[in-house]
Amino acid sequence: MNRDLPPTIRKICSLLLLAALPLAATPAAAETIANPVAAFSGLDKITGRITNFDVYIDETVQFGALQITPRVCYTRPPTETQRTSVFLEVDQVSLKGSVTRIFTGWMFADSPALNAIDHAVYDIWLVDCKQSTDVAPPTAVDGTEAPRLEAPADGGAVDDRG
Repeated sequence: MNRDLPPTIRKICSLLLLAALPLAATPAAAETIANPVAAFSGLDKITGRITNFDVYIDETVQFGALQITPRVCYTRPPTETQRTSVFLEVDQVSLKGSVTRIFTGWMFADSPALNAIDHAVYDIWLVDCKQSTDVAPPTAVDGTEAPRLEAPADGGAVDDRG
């Protein structure tokens, strides 16, 4: 700082510099991209088979005894550090047909064990969020039963959405 300036001016400049310092040190917030499709993998622990499946946002699909409903799926632009996350609800359907919510929360593709679904038979984890998929979008918006994706007995993926 210039020593020729009067002390009050130097003091004001120092205060302005200190006030601006936190603004310069704050990182820019990463932009998030909302995606219409969440890609999951599911493990049937009894058979050891893994099934990959795509689910549209606000669509409910069934994997074994679990019903999965993603509410939002976010990614970041390719120029940012990747952080793929989904907010989802998971319900368990009993043999008697009653439905119990077993998970509501965020799941992260880069940390699948961080908020894992605690189930004795099935594991489900987020793989990615997508802008498109080859799975037809849901058509049941009139309150009828939502399309379901069931884990097949032979291990291959079955899509019975019509």
